[in-house]
Amino acid sequence: MATTDLITNASIVPISEVISQIVEAVFETIHAARDVLLERQSFGEVSSYLERMVPLLHEMARSSRSRAEHSAALATAIDILVREVKAAKTLTLDCCNRSKLYLLLNCRRIVHRLESTTKEISRALSLLPLASLDLSSAVADDVGRLTEAMARAEFRAAVSEEEIIDKIEAAIQERNSDRSYANRLLSLIAEAVGISNDRSEIKKEFDEFKNEVAEAKLRKDIAEAIQMDQILALLGRADAASSFKEKEVKYYNKRNSLGSQPLEPLQSFYCPITRDVMEDPVETSSGQTFERRAIEKWFTDGNTNCPLTMIPLNTEVLRPNITLRKSIEEWKERNTIIIISSIKSRLSSGDEKEVLESLNQLQQLCEEKESNRECIVLENYLPILVGFLRGSNSMIKNRALSILCLLAKDNDDQKEKIAEVDNAIESIVKSLARRVEECKLAVALLLELSKSNKVRSYIGKVQGCILLLVTTSNSDNNQAASNARELLENLSFLDDNVVQMARANYFKPLLERLHSGSDDVKKNMVKTLAEMELTDHSKATLFEDGALEPLLQLMSHSDVYNKTMAVKALHKLSSFHQNGLQMIRARAVHPLLDLLHLHIGSSPSLRELVAATIMNIAISARELRPEETLDFLESDDEISRLFSLIILTGPKIQQSILQTFYALCQLQLAGDMRAKLRQFSAIQILIPHCENSDPMVRANAVKLLHCLMEGGDENMSAEQVGQRWLETLLSIIRDSRDEEEVAAALGIITNLPTGCTQITQWLLDAEALPIIVRYLTDGKLSGQSQLIENAVGALCRFTISSNLECQKRAAEAGVIPLLVQLLGSGTALTKRYAAISLAQFSESSLGLSRPVERRGGFLCCSAPPEIGCPVHMGVCSVEGSFCLVEADAVRPLVRVLGEQDPSASDAALRALSTLMEAERLQSGSMVLSQMNGVLPIIKLLSSQSSELQEKALLVLERIFRLEEYKRMYGASAQMPLVDITQRGNGSTKALAARILAHLNVLHDQSSYF
Repeated sequence: MATTDLITNASIVPISEVISQIVEAVFETIHAARDVLLERQSFGEVSSYLERMVPLLHEMARSSRSRAEHSAALATAIDILVREVKAAKTLTLDCCNRSKLYLLLNCRRIVHRLESTTKEISRALSLLPLASLDLSSAVADDVGRLTEAMARAEFRAAVSEEEIIDKIEAAIQERNSDRSYANRLLSLIAEAVGISNDRSEIKKEFDEFKNEVAEAKLRKDIAEAIQMDQILALLGRADAASSFKEKEVKYYNKRNSLGSQPLEPLQSFYCPITRDVMEDPVETSSGQTFERRAIEKWFTDGNTNCPLTMIPLNTEVLRPNITLRKSIEEWKERNTIIIISSIKSRLSSGDEKEVLESLNQLQQLCEEKESNRECIVLENYLPILVGFLRGSNSMIKNRALSILCLLAKDNDDQKEKIAEVDNAIESIVKSLARRVEECKLAVALLLELSKSNKVRSYIGKVQGCILLLVTTSNSDNNQAASNARELLENLSFLDDNVVQMARANYFKPLLERLHSGSDDVKKNMVKTLAEMELTDHSKATLFEDGALEPLLQLMSHSDVYNKTMAVKALHKLSSFHQNGLQMIRARAVHPLLDLLHLHIGSSPSLRELVAATIMNIAISARELRPEETLDFLESDDEISRLFSLIILTGPKIQQSILQTFYALCQLQLAGDMRAKLRQFSAIQILIPHCENSDPMVRANAVKLLHCLMEGGDENMSAEQVGQRWLETLLSIIRDSRDEEEVAAALGIITNLPTGCTQITQWLLDAEALPIIVRYLTDGKLSGQSQLIENAVGALCRFTISSNLECQKRAAEAGVIPLLVQLLGSGTALTKRYAAISLAQFSESSLGLSRPVERRGGFLCCSAPPEIGCPVHMGVCSVEGSFCLVEADAVRPLVRVLGEQDPSASDAALRALSTLMEAERLQSGSMVLSQMNGVLPIIKLLSSQSSELQEKALLVLERIFRLEEYKRMYGASAQMPLVDITQRGNGSTKALAARILAHLNVLHDQSSYF
């Protein structure tokens, strides 16, 4: 016998057989419960109870076989078990075959039936005569516990399901026919039952539900059919419930049956109190109908009689007149449809005023009711409204945009219909570039359209759309800017759109994908970033928004392509110095250095990018605050490993590493770096690179070498330098167009040991003097201060007094007038170098000055007598004796004494002091006084440099030996000298005291100082 035909009378069939059928039904129910789509927890709980019954049922079957008769209580219990197990099985199988929507909407009925069945089975178990059934004690105890548990069992639908049912019941009671409400309900239902929010999926589920409602009607389940019809009517308003075509057919069938003229309202539609058509008609206890608000106000004002019949009313009784309300709604809907269809002809009249009035009327209809918006779309107004966007009247365009936005609101069907109109999205996008109000309305419309997945995928493809949106997002109009940003966020679901946004300088979505996208997405994003042309503002924005962290993570990726693109992006971003600083602070250089060393011998392009990025960061280091440390290339090992790559790598990496070290050697606290590089024989390594065939490598090697040689190294020998290398430097100075390289080459010559005559001779043999002088006489270099400084510095080695032959060649090359000229026009360093050279020239002047020739014979027949130099007392010349007086250098040197740079003043003082050596004290002091040079020397007594003070004191001590100058300048010198005696160091105090003794302020024998 099949379990579906369970016999419900235990007196006809043996008890053991009935029990076997119950067990079979239990197992079928348990098996079916696994396939139920909703209320699984409740079905699972019932299944567990049924499963616990099986041992009892088996014991009962065994016991019943040994007994001929059974008690009435046992028969009753078994009858209940047969009935309720069958009910549980039927319900479970029925729920297995139902749609998720049906199950959710019937969840309360289902759990109620499960609870009722469970409690009935508990009652049946409680009726069993356990004592007479000869059950084991374990089974008997379990029966007691099971009976109690099933009696207490309570079943509830899920909270989310209960909330949905409450919303549905409230909407039915309130006659809510709002489409957006139905859309939200369906969305909640889809989420609750675990189906996609995709419209096709929802429609499929809804169609299944409609078929189940139809089946309920066939079963003549009236109560269920009425309830489901109400739910169908409510949810049927949702967009996903029916296709646009179905709505269109239904609408035109209705419209064609209405006629062409609006109907006047029936008299019964009017409220007797307000004389207006009613919206919420209610019936009083007298049977009369009024507008709810009007009759409630009547009662509030103290009236208790019917306004029409004056019969006393029960003020608590107001019954909705549903029939009348439905009639009024149908009349309104009919007239609205006729009005909407009649407006279309006026929109094509060509009269802008009439068009604008008609659009205003359409907008009002859209705002009044959601169903009106659907009618407007079904009447095919969309192409007309889109067409207005291509016109010239801004008021009409603005109104059309407003109406389109209302039509698109909360309705995916209508969004898609707008997008399907020819050039609709393109026309809306063009409005983004127009006046402020039009732009604002266009953004709002596009934002609404972007809420449809289908339309959203098209918006970003319109040429210029994303660029215009990014521009709008930065506009002064707060609402438009906010909507534009939200729209960009909606459009960022497509990687292509994200790339377009980044190219328009809107990087937020790209950075989000770099942080949390899949490997393929990250690969696409980092490639985009690496290949983009970026402004400094864009580079700064990217780092401010957090680009560094994901790029560093990708840099450690095992995939070489991802790694290369990440480094390429970092290289580009690090060229903005503030970003380079951030990379230093984030300790980003260390992984770059590791990458550079790890990939030796492979991926040359990656290594080139890494080296160039490190170079950018090093250049940025000059912006570090005084309290900040470099935090990379601090150890000897790091410096040595990186510098060694100059020998092991190709030109591009060599160039980057050379520039890296050059930048680091320019920092304020770069002394340690220079010292370490010299310790690693960097100078010897760099010298051959000055002949490198790659001009960029050569230039950077020369510049770094110059930096390392600053300050000079007197221990460097001619063998270490070599004649060929000097000739190379001179060829660079002569031929290179890179002025920084030329300046560095000249700086190297300046810093070569001056005591090595062999180096000087090699330079002379290679025609160094005319090459250097050419630069100083080239008027085009007036703005190239470093080049001129280094050229003048290089001349110093050719003017050393110990090499008279070299001095003569320099003088013959016209160096002295050039130096005098530079005293008045160069930088402080140029003036210092020029003054040093003139001092060295002047040291040789006395020995080169020719005695004045005494002429004999008659005066009338002899040549004019020779005029002697007022300092050297002989015949002097610029090229012959290098005389400062003849070169007109004294006055320019006096002016240099006033330079703020003490080293320039020191050099000028040195040059002027050569005029007062030994027997030339009198004549030299006289020339110096005539050139107003004594007072500037006195001013040097107030210098912050104690060394310069001491040299000025030495000169003044000699000048003030002469009575004439004591009288002229003694008073001016007294106060500075006294100050030095009080504040100076030991040597300056003694010198100041000695001069004060010359001035008779102190006696000669004073030992106080």
